[in-house]
Parts: sequence; C-alpha cells; structure tokens
Amino acid sequence: MTTSLAAPTLGTLVFYSEFDDFDTWKRALQLHLPTLRVLRAHEVNDPNEIHFALVWKPPKGYFQPMTQLKLIINLGAGVDSLTSRDDLPAHVPITRISDPNMARMMAGYVLFATLRHARDIPFFEAAQRRGEWAYLHPRNPEDIRVAVLGLGELGAVAASELQRQGLTVLGWSRSPRQIEGVQCYAGLEALDTVLSQADILVIMLPLTADTQGLLGRARLARLPRGAAFINVARGAIVDQRALTDLLQSGHIGSATLDAFDREPLPSDDPLWSMPNVLITPHLASVAIPNSAARQIADNMKRVSNGEGLTSQVDLRRGY
Repeated sequence: MTTSLAAPTLGTLVFYSEFDDFDTWKRALQLHLPTLRVLRAHEVNDPNEIHFALVWKPPKGYFQPMTQLKLIINLGAGVDSLTSRDDLPAHVPITRISDPNMARMMAGYVLFATLRHARDIPFFEAAQRRGEWAYLHPRNPEDIRVAVLGLGELGAVAASELQRQGLTVLGWSRSPRQIEGVQCYAGLEALDTVLSQADILVIMLPLTADTQGLLGRARLARLPRGAAFINVARGAIVDQRALTDLLQSGHIGSATLDAFDREPLPSDDPLWSMPNVLITPHLASVAIPNSAARQIADNMKRVSNGEGLTSQVDLRRGY
C-alpha cells in the first residue's frame, strides 16, 4: 500500500483591505502558490499561525498578535500609510507591489491628463457648456513644458511616455536620475527652477517626511500664470487650500486631481464645483491581482528561504 504525501504548505497569509476584493486576490495568489492558506482577518483563529500579511491601511495594532509574521506586503506602490505608523514590528520586512502593469496604468492616466491640458480641452468643455463654437489654435507640443516631480518607478515611465508625444519634459527628483529625452534636475535647490518653467506640472512623488507640504503657497505661486496642475501622488504633498485659491484666481489655470488631503473629498469642498477642475477618486493606478501576484508569491518564497527581497521598503527613506 502506498501513501501520497501532500505538498508542504508555504504558510498562511492574512488579507486586509476595505477596497480590494478578497476572492480575486486569493485566486491570483493560489495560482502561483496552490498550498498557501489565504484568510480574511475575521477568519484568523490563531494569529500565531500567520506568516504573511497582504494589507492596505490596516487598523492600529493589527500586526501585534502575529508573532510568526515573516513579511508584510503593502497592497500598492505607495507605502506612506505603513511608514507613518509607530506599531510596525521592527524585525519584519515590508515590500511594496512593483508591477509593470501598474506603471503602464499610471502612465496612461498621466498621458491622458497631460494631453487634455496640452490640447486645451478644458477650454472647449467650457465652450460646449455655453453652446459656443470657440476656436483655439493648437499649440506646438515642443513649446509645452511638462514638469514631472518624482522619477521613481512610476514617474520615470510616465516621463518617457510624455516625451514620446513631442512635449518638452522636465523631471525632478531628490537624487540625480537620467532618462532619455527628459531634462532631469535633482535636489531641493533645483525645484523652484523647474516649477518656474512648467506649463503643466505633474506630481508623482512618494509621501515622506521630506515631501509632506513640499508644495506650499509660495512654491505653487512660482508656476507660470495659467499653468495646469496634475496630482496623481498624495494630497498631503500639496497645500490644498493654497491650490484652491490659486485655481480660483486663475494663476493656476486648470487641474486634474486624483489625490487629496482628505479622502474621500468632502462633498462641500469648493474643488467639486470648480469648472476648471477634474476630480477622480484616487484611481490613477491600482494593483492588479493577476499580474502582481507573481511578484508577491516570489517574495514570500524568498523570505521563507532566507533570500533577498525585491521592492523592499526602506523605512528610513519612507519608500
């Protein structure tokens, strides 16, 4: 008589997100790790059985009972909701999702928003509301200067896509970067120079202690009058009151906003009723289970084998 041995399990993963579908993520993960146990938070009977946590904005103290936790996976590219906490287990590494499909999704949104401003579509939308056949001659793409603040994994792809459209692209980051076809600047001392040249400004920075409140009223006022403003990063990087005032005065001509200092944006916020503002509910780029699960599964195998991780978060830098 022969007996079959079941494949050893990698362990148990707990999933927490109020925005993402558990069943979709479970299927995607078990496609790569068939023996992985995947549980919702309320299904966990013994927190000591949890080895991995795939989370988006879990409540305070969430990880404390998990004494066998090996890895925390942030359910997205931006990790500020984790790095700003004071209850993270010091010995447990954190990774973020790094997925080419997320970069393409973000670049597509940035490209849409930028070309909408570059082709003066808000002007024609306003004319349509008035029932007016208003002609405005298209501008030469090379004459339109687009500044991308943040040249990380997502920002670099977006900047490259923009320069392929013939736009003049300026990039700014904390440390020097080189991107073909993009005029790259680095360091805080160069930021005002970049802002003063931007016909369209795109915010793609991570939220860290260094970038929180980076774009206050004085810096926003350095934008040329009539400039367009696009934020696909985090609302706390920008002084939202100052941005609103500058939009109302016309100093900033129009905006596409996907991130706000309070989310959801309160229904009485003046940004909702401004005709020169397009609002979307923080969806410029989201994690896609079918493509992101491969990287997550690989990192779970790596940490279980004592190997180095990909896309590991540096808590000192905040990303």
